[in-house]
Amino acid sequence: MKLSKVTVRSVTQGVIGVAVIQSTMSALGLVIAGVPGAPFWALAVLLVAIIQLPPILALLPAIIYMFSVESTVAASLFLVWCLIVSGSDAILKPMLLSRGSDIPMLVILLGALGGMAMSGIVGLFVGAVVLSLTYQLLVAWLEHEQSQDA
Repeated sequence: MKLSKVTVRSVTQGVIGVAVIQSTMSALGLVIAGVPGAPFWALAVLLVAIIQLPPILALLPAIIYMFSVESTVAASLFLVWCLIVSGSDAILKPMLLSRGSDIPMLVILLGALGGMAMSGIVGLFVGAVVLSLTYQLLVAWLEHEQSQDA
C-alpha cells in the first residue's frame, strides 16, 4: 500500500506537476508576447503535456502567428521561450518523478507511459503502480536468491 501511495504521488508530481509548470510558463510567454487567446493556448499546452507529448506542438500555431504578425526579433524571442518551455520537462521530470521513492525514475516513467498508452489517464497511474510493484517484487526475489546461495 505504501509503495502504491508513493508511486501515485510521484507520478502526480512528476507528470501533472511538470505539465502545470510548463502551462504556466507558456501562459506567461503568450501574455507577454501578446498572442490572442493565451488562456486557450496555455490549456492546450497543459493537455498536451499531460499526455506526454512535447508542448511545442500546442505552441506551434502561436509561433506561426508571431512570425506572421510581429517583428522577427520578437517572434524569435518567443520561439526561444517556447523551446525552453518544451525542453524543461527533461530537467523537471527526473527531479520530480522519483522524489520520495526508492524506485528508479525510469521504472516509474516507463510504467506511466505504458499505462497511458494502454488505458489513458487512469493508466498513467495504474501502469506506474503495477510496474513499480513488479520491480520491487523482482528485486526482493533476486535478493532472496542471493541470500540462499550464500
